[in-house]
Amino acid sequence: MTADYSATEMMICVTARIMQDDSTAFIGTGIPMLAASLAQRLYAPNLIPIFEFGGTGAQLEQLPRAVGEARTFHRAVAASGICDIMETAQRGFIDYGFLGGAQIDMYGNLNSTVIGSYYPPQVRLPGSGGGNDVGSLCWRTISVMRHDKRRFVPRCDFVTTPGYLTGCGAREAAGLPRNTGPIQVISTLGKMGFDVGNTYRMTLEAVFPNITIQDIIENTGFELLILGDVETLDPPTAEELRILREEIDPDRLYI
Repeated sequence: MTADYSATEMMICVTARIMQDDSTAFIGTGIPMLAASLAQRLYAPNLIPIFEFGGTGAQLEQLPRAVGEARTFHRAVAASGICDIMETAQRGFIDYGFLGGAQIDMYGNLNSTVIGSYYPPQVRLPGSGGGNDVGSLCWRTISVMRHDKRRFVPRCDFVTTPGYLTGCGAREAAGLPRNTGPIQVISTLGKMGFDVGNTYRMTLEAVFPNITIQDIIENTGFELLILGDVETLDPPTAEELRILREEIDPDRLYI
C-alpha cells in the first residue's frame, strides 16, 4: 500500500472494488469508465460494461473518451444503439448503473441539468443524457462524485435522475419499477448507503483513510444518518495505482 495517491484515485479504486463479476453495469463517461477498466483487470474479469450508444461487453483495454466512441465497442459481445440499450434496461437486464451529477440530495436524487432556477439558470449543465433512464430502470444505481456542500444539498435545484424522490413509496407512486433505486454513493471522502425499507435516506457507511466522520458531516449539506459502525476503507494498493497510472490513464485525462 502507498500513501501517495489522490482523492480521485481513491474514489476510482473503491468504485472498482464494488463492481461484481458476471454482472451487467451501465457505465457513464469519466470516473465510472476508469473504475470499470480497473475492475476488469483486477476484480471482475467477466464484468459486462454497457454504454449508452450501444457497446455491450467491451474489453476496456484503452480508456474511452466518451460513451459513443470506438473503444466502447472494442471486442464487445454486441454493438447496437441507444434505443436497444434503453430497452435492455427497461426489460430488467442491467444490474447496476453508475452515475454522476452536480448535486445529490438525501434521497439520492441527482441534478445534472441546472443550478438555480430553470429560467434563467445560474449555471446550465449538460442535462440528462441517459441518466434519467439509468436511474429509473436499472435495478441498482451507484453515484460517483466529489463531496462538498455545493454538491450534497438538502434539495436538488432540478431532479434530473430520480433516487428515492421524497422517500418511502415515492418511486412506485411515480410509476417506476419496484425494488429499484440507489444503493451507494462513492465520493472523494467516503462511501454512503441508503436506509432502504425505512426512511430511504442517505447513510454513512465508511470513510476514506485520514478522513473523519466529522469531515464528512461538515462537507454535507444535510444530516447523514449513522445507523451502525463506520469503517475506514483500505487505501489504494500499489498494483491498483500502477494499473491506473500506467495502463488505464497514462495521459492523466482524469487522474
